[in-house]
Amino acid sequence: MRPVSGASAAGKRYRCPGCDQEIPSGLPHLVTWPEFGGIEDRRHWHKACWNARDRRTTRVQRSRNAPRY
Repeated sequence: MRPVSGASAAGKRYRCPGCDQEIPSGLPHLVTWPEFGGIEDRRHWHKACWNARDRRTTRVQRSRNAPRY
């Protein structure tokens, strides 16, 4: 796990796997990856979503109009 500051996150958007919401450019967040994973296994999380990952269900609830990525 590695924290990313807002200045380092400028220019690119990511989708949080915890809440399935977009992480806008410039927002501080966390980058995680498995111990034996490659660069394609990295995931970008909101800090609150990462902290709550053990309390979430396995199925993410999306709103009706939410895009699926």
